[in-house]
Amino acid sequence: MTFEPEPVVTTAQGAVRGLRHGDGTATFLNIPYAAPPLGAGRFAPPRPHEPWDGVRDATTPGPNAPQPERKLGSVDMSPYFGTGWSRGEDYLTVNVFQPAAGADGLPVMVFVHGGGFVAGSTRSALYDGSAFARDGIVLVTLNYRLGIAGFLDIPGSPANRGLLDVVAALRWVRQNIAAFRGDPDNVTLFGQSAGATIVGGVLAAPDTAGLVRRAIVQSGSGLGAFTTEQAARVTKAAAGALGIEPRVDAFADVSDEHLVEAVSKLAGIDLQTATHHDPLIGLSPFSLVLDTQPAESIAAGLSADVDLLVGTNTEEGNLYLVPVGKYATSTAADVDDTAARSHPKPAQLVETYRATRPEASSGELRSAIMGDALFGAGSWAMAGAHATHPQSGTFCYEFAWRSHALDGDLGATHAMELPFVFDLAELPRLRGAGALLGPDQPPADLAARTHEAWIRFARTGNPGWDAYDTTHRATMRIDAEWTLVYDPRGRERQAWI
Repeated sequence: MTFEPEPVVTTAQGAVRGLRHGDGTATFLNIPYAAPPLGAGRFAPPRPHEPWDGVRDATTPGPNAPQPERKLGSVDMSPYFGTGWSRGEDYLTVNVFQPAAGADGLPVMVFVHGGGFVAGSTRSALYDGSAFARDGIVLVTLNYRLGIAGFLDIPGSPANRGLLDVVAALRWVRQNIAAFRGDPDNVTLFGQSAGATIVGGVLAAPDTAGLVRRAIVQSGSGLGAFTTEQAARVTKAAAGALGIEPRVDAFADVSDEHLVEAVSKLAGIDLQTATHHDPLIGLSPFSLVLDTQPAESIAAGLSADVDLLVGTNTEEGNLYLVPVGKYATSTAADVDDTAARSHPKPAQLVETYRATRPEASSGELRSAIMGDALFGAGSWAMAGAHATHPQSGTFCYEFAWRSHALDGDLGATHAMELPFVFDLAELPRLRGAGALLGPDQPPADLAARTHEAWIRFARTGNPGWDAYDTTHRATMRIDAEWTLVYDPRGRERQAWI
């Protein structure tokens, strides 16, 4: 029997010791990419981590960003959100999943988790990157600042600190990933939900050139950023909830515990302004804060040389209605209210959706409008903007496989693609009447095919189907059978333009 020693890799900050697995792959957990954000440093740009002497243990999960407990009614989302706040100061860290011994210069994929900008971490079961390492990809997952510390727009503090953390992690990857046998010139940044919107923010940032070769936006939005006026309303509410002045020095004196507690008091803030609706329609008080939406920056040419894969799930909005008992009880008035929150011409929007879905219930219409307000419109805008630049590829997908969880109503909802992307559909915690994948067995090869498409895109820039352009809008519909469709839901898409 051959003894496999524990792997040790030397980074720019110091050496780390990981875990070798039976298949020869290795895992390195809790490697710092930036200094701990303490005190006033929670509201400052990320700083380099101090070097360490000796070999740092990287065999056990580390702490994550301060966050409240996050639940969604009757569906078990613990594999997605994780176990909540695992306390500790040194949480700006990455996990690295390394393939078995072999060639250097392997493709690299860096994943940004979702969670409404307030929850989630690398500890979540859905973000185990073992299947990527098994298939020859160096997979990196990362933590970033959340909630008030990460995304509240505070006078005297840089905006979008959580986004700055992600960029710092990408710079760490650029500097160190070759030591894990990855190619720093072939990095695919991918994220889901809030993480996908952050990926769009990275693509729209002028100072990130060279950090990313390809990007995947899973159920994010290129139109999801708050204006400074909207963000100021959230800041005022947060300061009021904490009983402080809306200044960075005042927030710096508040403990992490109190910052986390204040998040629950920010629900329901009216962010509708004279010129802008709330892009998150009240579901989160946090987002990126930008003068220009990422889709508009991409249209202007930023990241024109980055290959892009972007997509959504067929029934995104179900996750926000079905588990909390609001799907079956939705009325025509609820549909109208959702449209009014989402669009400057709500009556026209509702008329379009009723015409394209003549047999739909009020719950289905409400979910469809909600899903497109949150993810569909912004994804269509990003894909269309990117496709105007011929120097790189644009590809689109729609994940359509329906879970039978919650009496069959959960469907192809938000986050449903993640177990298939990570090839984790056999996880026991995902199965059952109230679990994400429901009680039935998914199609036998769906996870393998989806996972392989993501890997193929990271390797070659093409996931295996026709590119998207603004004429044909080719989109792969991912289900038990994979079908290439052209301009799916085109009439509904045009209603958002």
